Amino acid sequence: MLEMLGLYPQWYVPGIGTAWVMGIIGTIHVLASHTSVGAAWLFALLAQKSVSENKPEIMVYLKKYGMFLLVFSYIIGSITGPGIWYSVTVASPRGISGLIHNFVWLWASEWVFFFVEVLGVYAMVYLIGKIDNKTYLKLAWSFAVASWATMILIVPILSFMMWPGNDHWYNTGSTFDAAFNLNFFAHLGIRTAFMFAVAGAVGGIIAATLKDRETRIEITRFLSKMGLAGMFLMLVMFMWYTATLPPTARLIMETQMMPKYGSTLGALLIATLLYFLLTAWKPMQLRQSIAVVMTLAIGLFGLWPEERSRESMRKPYVAGQYIYSNQFFSRDVPGKGVLSDMPLIEAKGVLATHYFVPDDLRKITPENQLRAGELLTKVMCANCHSVGPKGALRPLPAMFGFSTEPKMIQAYLDGALYYGKVPYMPRMPLPEDERAAIAVYIAALSAGQSSVVTANVSAQSSNPSHTKGVN
Repeated sequence: MLEMLGLYPQWYVPGIGTAWVMGIIGTIHVLASHTSVGAAWLFALLAQKSVSENKPEIMVYLKKYGMFLLVFSYIIGSITGPGIWYSVTVASPRGISGLIHNFVWLWASEWVFFFVEVLGVYAMVYLIGKIDNKTYLKLAWSFAVASWATMILIVPILSFMMWPGNDHWYNTGSTFDAAFNLNFFAHLGIRTAFMFAVAGAVGGIIAATLKDRETRIEITRFLSKMGLAGMFLMLVMFMWYTATLPPTARLIMETQMMPKYGSTLGALLIATLLYFLLTAWKPMQLRQSIAVVMTLAIGLFGLWPEERSRESMRKPYVAGQYIYSNQFFSRDVPGKGVLSDMPLIEAKGVLATHYFVPDDLRKITPENQLRAGELLTKVMCANCHSVGPKGALRPLPAMFGFSTEPKMIQAYLDGALYYGKVPYMPRMPLPEDERAAIAVYIAALSAGQSSVVTANVSAQSSNPSHTKGVN
């Protein structure tokens, strides 16, 4: 019986690709979730200030902010959270499976703390003025700790997605080796810093509506100091974070991400610092519209590029530097009983060993070559590239200069990708006929054709120009 690849059906999203679907949902979720964690600490600190300085007017602000938070973070966050689970499960089933097999108990623990956090925010809002101060402060600090615990337990998973940090985990398969990797503490630090900064910005939306002048000034300045502290800590953590990245991630960041997003992130950093400095100096100048614009700017020009950059810097992997973005296992992982897919696809190809390939495409013929090329291209490339020539996510035809010459395209497949010489691209040791089919399909996309009937294609199908053998 022919050995088969353990792959799943392909989820293909025309135009924007699956990565953008996950990225859009993820950006909204991160903004909501990080605001909730930062706001939990803001609640605890302001509640402590209210009680210790006998300023009950601060509690008025906390109740208004809490009501806003229930909608902004806990409803939006609760909707986008399952959205992330759905999108990553269908877009990257092996990736999410690998994470679950490593971190199932970590995720279970995070859900317990999240349950406490949700109860905490309702208690914080609806028990203001109804219980004694000592009990309320206990609730406030329990809410803050539980909220931050959800971040502490999720960051190891996100850090492992970048890389395990060393080769030890591949042999042990240990959750602790995977969780407390080289990237963990720096990653936790940068997200903690961001939660303070974004909570300060979002908090201004409510602070600007306060009627009492003295309370408004005091809380706005408190938010500004919190935001400035978060921004300073974020800069320090970013330098540490970049030092803990794998070499391929640093290469991608330096050559592709920073030239593309560096100016945008730099401008946002300056704008955010000026915003917090201005509101600290002239707190009565804060307007709700300004705070809303600042929050949206952080999401659109800060979080979106950051999330896209982090996703891109992981390439060619989606998790642990052993699962490629296109779902193939790139290496053996003895600690998890995982075997590399590379020997099988090199020996038998994808069409013959993928469960969900139609029977009429198992073997490439001149008649089905274009269809086979389309299927192979989507399986091998669509997780990171738009297949169409006008797609939003690194369109494949553009990567080859919109060439209509299959031989030129196949030369790249035969060389750099066959041997895995491009640091941010998966190795693709496909058989000769499958590489030729992909090349023909990409050339047809560039030509704007729905089929290829030229003599050149027929000649390639019957008499391949390349002679690389597959053992």
